[in-house]
Amino acid sequence: MEESISGFKIRGDWGDVVEHGERISRALRDAGVGSSDDSDADDGLTDAFEEWEEWRPKAHETLDADVSEKTADQASVEEGKGEQVGKEPDEDIKTAGEKLSESYEQLEDDDAEAAVDNWRESIDYVARAADSASRKALRRVEDTVYQNVMTQLAPYYFDNALISANVQQSARGNDDAERFVFEVNVNDDDLKDEVSDRLSELEDEIDRWHVEVEKDTDAAEAIEGVEPPPEPEDDEPKSTTN
Repeated sequence: MEESISGFKIRGDWGDVVEHGERISRALRDAGVGSSDDSDADDGLTDAFEEWEEWRPKAHETLDADVSEKTADQASVEEGKGEQVGKEPDEDIKTAGEKLSESYEQLEDDDAEAAVDNWRESIDYVARAADSASRKALRRVEDTVYQNVMTQLAPYYFDNALISANVQQSARGNDDAERFVFEVNVNDDDLKDEVSDRLSELEDEIDRWHVEVEKDTDAAEAIEGVEPPPEPEDDEPKSTTN
């Protein structure tokens, strides 16, 4: 892993990409991010962590299909006020017409104040309908452009309040296997320092685990009767004890 001001970067195969994402998540959890049991946890960072967990590459996924789709979804235009309450543009247009009709009726009844209020509400509904319709149209264009054009020219990006990340395919290795570059940055400097320290600890733990596995393997071979190393030849000196 390479560490720089722009984040934590690895180069390797898909398994390396997945493991890097898992380690980042582990380090963030150890730093207190994403823990729903912590009463002092920042709800905004918890939500951001969940978004990261959803986006980060998984072992069963592929870059061109799964990560591409998730990146397009994450980069898409957010819902407008009408969409957030489940209203379609034609529903808001209908409501706007009703409000306008009420406004005219109130004018006829000399209720100018109520008429103005309904007129303003009518304008708001028209504006909300236009906003919802334009967002839907923009998303359709975005989805096509992003998945079919942008990802051909640039890495797959993820960005929120907690994490900025990008992953892209690089040149194939000598064994013709796919290679990738995956860089993850923690946007808060203090939290980034904590994550950096924890990643170093995890690296040391994994190195020690590999050493222990090798020792256990040697011991198991001896127990199972695997041939020991060859004895020295007769003409080689042997140690003796008196």
